[in-house]
Amino acid sequence: MQNHVSRRAVLAGATGLAVTVPAAGPALATAYAGFRVVRQKAGLPSVPEITLPAGYTLMTGTQYQAASRAEYLCFVQGEADPAGIRVSVRWPDVPVKDVIAGERHLALEREVDDRFRVTFTLPVYRASATADSPTVQVWSYLGQPASGLYWHVEHNDPDRAAGVWPTVAWPSGEVIAVQSWMAATREVLVDSGLVAEAQRRSHFFALMGFETNNPLHPDNPPHWHMSYYPGPTMGAAKATVPHYWVDALGRTFYNGQDVQGGGRTPYRVDQPAPIYDAEGALVITTTIRAGGGLDLDPPNGPAYSIIAAVGQDFTGRLKILKGGRPWRSVATRDNVRQGKARMDVRGTDFHSRTDYTYDPLTGITR
Repeated sequence: MQNHVSRRAVLAGATGLAVTVPAAGPALATAYAGFRVVRQKAGLPSVPEITLPAGYTLMTGTQYQAASRAEYLCFVQGEADPAGIRVSVRWPDVPVKDVIAGERHLALEREVDDRFRVTFTLPVYRASATADSPTVQVWSYLGQPASGLYWHVEHNDPDRAAGVWPTVAWPSGEVIAVQSWMAATREVLVDSGLVAEAQRRSHFFALMGFETNNPLHPDNPPHWHMSYYPGPTMGAAKATVPHYWVDALGRTFYNGQDVQGGGRTPYRVDQPAPIYDAEGALVITTTIRAGGGLDLDPPNGPAYSIIAAVGQDFTGRLKILKGGRPWRSVATRDNVRQGKARMDVRGTDFHSRTDYTYDPLTGITR
C-alpha cells in the first residue's frame, strides 16, 4: 500500500432488550462508551442479553442501539472508568466472534459451559456517545491534513447497515461510485498542484464519502465530499464543504455546498460552484455536467473533467479529461468482507495500482 496512514488522528434501544443491571449507587460524573458485538455468521437481526455493573445503563433510542445482520451495537453510560467495567453478553443461539470498542478488539472470556456467553472489560471515558464514534466508523485513512490532502474511505457492508439503511434499498452502485469519485478527484488535485499549494499554506483538501453503519450520523442520501479547509484542522474558519449527491449509477446530480458561517448554497447541472479560501481568493470551481460528470477548474492551468468511461455509468471505470483531452482513467474495488481494496489508475504510458488491506471490523490498515 502507498500514501496512507493506519491510525485515526484527525476527527475529534431496541424494543425488548434484555438487560440485567444491579441496583445503582450514588450518581457521579457521567461518561460514555460504545461496543459492537459481532456474530460468527450473519443472520436475522436480534438482540443479546447484556449484564452491566451497578451504576451503568444502556442508552436508549435507535441512535444508540442497533441490531443488524452482522452485529449488535449499543452505548453505555455511567461513572467514568478508563480502566474498564466488566460486561457480560449472552446471545442465545448466536455464537459471538468478536467485540469491538473504539478501534480495539476486546479480549473475550468464554464460559466452558455456556458457549453463547462472553465477558470483557470495557473502558468508559468518553464525554459523549458521539465522542466514541470511532467504535462505529469503519474507515481507512489514506491521507492526513499535513500532506495537503486528508482522505478517509468508508467501508460500507450491507450486513452492518444501521439507521435508515436497513429500511431502504441497499445503495450498491453509490457505494462503488463514491470511492471511484474520490480516487479520480485525488488525481486531479495532485496533478494540478492544488494539493502542494494547500500543504504550503498549511491548508488541506478533504475527500470523504458516506457511511451506512453509523446510527449516530444519519448519512443519507448517498454523497461524497471534496472539501477545502483553509487551516491545519477541520476547525478552520470559512471551510467549504460540498455535498455531491449521487444516484444509483453514481452520477453526481446535486451539490449542497456549505461554507462555515455562511450556510448552504445549492448547485445543480451547469451551475459553477466556486470554492474560496478564508481571504476570498478562488481555490477551485466545480461544475456538475449533464450526464453526471464533474468539471474541476483551478484558477490557473488546464481544466479537468471526470466522466464515465462508458455511457453514464459511474459504477465502472471513470475517465479524466485534462484540457478537454483524455488523460487518465480510474477504477476502484473494495471487498469489505476480506478487508482488501484496490485503486487502479491508467493513462498513456502510465499505470499505477495501489492495493491495501485493512481490518474489516475497524478499517485500520495493515
